[in-house]
Amino acid sequence: MKSKKEKIAYFNSKASDRERWRAKNRYYHSSVGKLIDFLVPQGKSVLDIGCGTGSLEFCLKRENMVGVDFAPEMLAVARDRMDLGIGARFIEDDVEDLKLKQQFDYVILSDLIGELQDVWEAIRNLHKVTHDESRIIITYYNALWEPVLKLAEKVGWKMPQDYQNWLSLQNIENLMRLNDFEIISSGYDLLLPKYIPGLSHIINKYIAKLPLVNQLCLSNYIVARPAKKSPLPVELPSVTVLIPCRNEKGNIENGVQRVPMMGRHTEILFVDGNSNDGTVEEIERVIAKYKGKLDIKLLHQVDPGSSDGAGHGKMLKLGKGDAVRKGFLRANGDILMILDADLTVPPEDLPKFYHALLESKGEFINGSRLVYPMEKEAMRSLNKIANKFFGMMFSWLLGQQVTDTLCGTKALYKKDYLKIVEGRAFFGDFDPFGDFDLLFGAAKQNLQIREVPIRYRERVYGDIKIERFKHGLLLFKMTWIAMKKLKFRW
Repeated sequence: MKSKKEKIAYFNSKASDRERWRAKNRYYHSSVGKLIDFLVPQGKSVLDIGCGTGSLEFCLKRENMVGVDFAPEMLAVARDRMDLGIGARFIEDDVEDLKLKQQFDYVILSDLIGELQDVWEAIRNLHKVTHDESRIIITYYNALWEPVLKLAEKVGWKMPQDYQNWLSLQNIENLMRLNDFEIISSGYDLLLPKYIPGLSHIINKYIAKLPLVNQLCLSNYIVARPAKKSPLPVELPSVTVLIPCRNEKGNIENGVQRVPMMGRHTEILFVDGNSNDGTVEEIERVIAKYKGKLDIKLLHQVDPGSSDGAGHGKMLKLGKGDAVRKGFLRANGDILMILDADLTVPPEDLPKFYHALLESKGEFINGSRLVYPMEKEAMRSLNKIANKFFGMMFSWLLGQQVTDTLCGTKALYKKDYLKIVEGRAFFGDFDPFGDFDLLFGAAKQNLQIREVPIRYRERVYGDIKIERFKHGLLLFKMTWIAMKKLKFRW
């Protein structure tokens, strides 16, 4: 294995023909660039460690991007390319002895891990250039491909490289955890790295995304964040408990009485979906009764008196998702929570979601009704089977564990919700339930999703709003949209 000086000299010697080698494998490098471009939202500051000749900078074209490399000749080529319109800065530095201390939103190590002499030290040094909200993206070759890549070097298809660290995805994840980084998501990409007209597109867009088959792909990737160890804040965050409701008169006061007070202040915000059973009048009575004791507010999803969505027991045409979006827009809390008005998820469980956020166990906390035994009539068998199916589908789609996609109880910081709002155009405003909009958006913004098991109760008042077969078809449609956007995105 070469010394550090020998490695620098080697890469300096390859600087003049580095782009020629990349051109031989343009399809592979373009694919990795597309993956990173997908993972890094616009408007974020980006640090590319091991930037070489600036090819990733040229691909991403981010306004606030810095490239770091230890080979000055590589950087000289990168700076020449900057004149072509990259708009990035390039700095000579070494991740194993990192001097740079500027903090970035995203830090990228693309196909660098194999060249490092001390991977542990390099990962540990990433704390110097990250803040609490930063994301680290690592891409690297799948260790299964080592014989193929060695052969490609021998026949002149790939630039020769020194001894490589052939680390598995699990090895890299372990090193990240040892150095106080938490894994958000991980996955595989690119089954056929050479361009064959028609065939490459079909294999990499569809076949490479299938479970088990995906583990044979050439590229591994990890998205991680710094583990948060900061003490609890002196001033605890406030909370808004959003309760979308339609024809839930019998649950209003019971719900208000059972919502725990959390943080420095708890706001209870009802969003009514044009109820016709006296729900609005009941909310107004409860607001008056608890005035000065509890902060309770009422927001109308549509103008009062409108006939939109008329019909007892059915979901308003606009959907619960619209109620959630309107409510979160008006919410005053630092933390936003959703509680279904049917109270099948006990309000007493909400502090579990609060503490999960406060203690930095995750950034998007999703309830799961499928862990504990349920009350006998709480969920019909067909619904339970469908929920388990969609849970498996979403775990595959999002690259994070999700067992219950339609549990109505969710929690996140308002600042993170605003990130989802900014990126909503990626999926479109198509979700009448709200659950998918939030889950898709959280995954696209690389928020860490964690689940809190809750006990699911029988409804004691009102009718179920979900129409199994009609809404089941909608769920399949939304899953297909997510599949095209997240998995089959080539």
